[in-house]
Amino acid sequence: MKVLILGGDGYLGWPTAMHLSAAGHEVGLADNYLRRNLCREEDVEPLFAVPNLNERVKRWGRVSGCGLAVFIGDLIHWEFISHVFETFRPEAVIHYAEQPSAPHSMLNRRAAMLTLTNNLTVTANVIFAIKQFSPDSHLIKLGTMGEYGTPDIDIEEGWLDVAHKGRRQTFLYPRQASSLYHTTKIMDTDLLWFYVRTWKLRVTDLMQGPVYGLVTETNRGYPELYPFFNYDELFGTVINRFIVQAAGGYPLTVYGKGGQTRGYLDLRDTLQCIELSLNHPASSGELRIFNQFVELFAVNGLAERIRTVGKSIGLKVDIRSVANPRIEQEEHYYRPASTALLELGLQPHYLSDAVLVEMMEIILRHKDAIDAHKIFRGVKW
Repeated sequence: MKVLILGGDGYLGWPTAMHLSAAGHEVGLADNYLRRNLCREEDVEPLFAVPNLNERVKRWGRVSGCGLAVFIGDLIHWEFISHVFETFRPEAVIHYAEQPSAPHSMLNRRAAMLTLTNNLTVTANVIFAIKQFSPDSHLIKLGTMGEYGTPDIDIEEGWLDVAHKGRRQTFLYPRQASSLYHTTKIMDTDLLWFYVRTWKLRVTDLMQGPVYGLVTETNRGYPELYPFFNYDELFGTVINRFIVQAAGGYPLTVYGKGGQTRGYLDLRDTLQCIELSLNHPASSGELRIFNQFVELFAVNGLAERIRTVGKSIGLKVDIRSVANPRIEQEEHYYRPASTALLELGLQPHYLSDAVLVEMMEIILRHKDAIDAHKIFRGVKW
């Protein structure tokens, strides 16, 4: 089918484009290089340079024979997004096009306003573009498990059945975000739920946990096709950061007690989840919510795993507890459900020692490029 990926230049967007085009879909990409620009402004550029989107598409074409349509522009501008939708006429839309960093959203007023303006305006524009140009298309929106926070009850898959004074109703599971970024994701879900009810849109909202990894089936053996690999506090996810810290001889930074527990998944499983959602679309008037993760880890447990695996390949890895710069629970109950994607056919990749070793060996080839000053900024909130 015709699949439009918004945010197609990003850590998830680019691997998704290769994966879906290799599977035979006609893929279009839209991006405005927001992440690249923010990384440059904050001096936290990725571990290795990544060519611009047009050059990446050319390289992928030489490897695979697949073509990708590229649209460079800002999706907050209606003139641009309407041009993209009217030109491409997608049957499915994958929405990654948001400022993706919780720490960046908490840096200062400017970063906060950028996050609010970008994330909410783009989501609203996507909704209106679908309504006007492709009303039957299926929107797959990347949410985050961070929308739920860390409640002291089990986290259901998007919805909660409530019994109250002898009556029952199903509601969106209560949200309690821990950053402005996560709050914009909650607002996205509320916007989508309103327009699903109002205009009978078809939406799958994926509550994704932190992603780790670099190598996928489509880029294995082709380092020039790797996605961005951030290792800084602003844009790097914790497993990716810890592996770079281990390779670079920088102590693993565990915030406070390190009991913060989240649901993680391999980059390859993100691609699976997107494809499963694509191949099994939501119905008209349905907001379908999947919790997208594979394994639960506490931060201190991850640090110990990475220290042990690093030692097995000759690295001396230290762990350092630092004062937690964030307002968050460092020890908490955490039991989220995640069954829908497994029922659709997800074949999980688990965080094995072999996976960690492969990542470490790749990072060690770029060891000289690691800048220690990028790793920890201590962004407080």
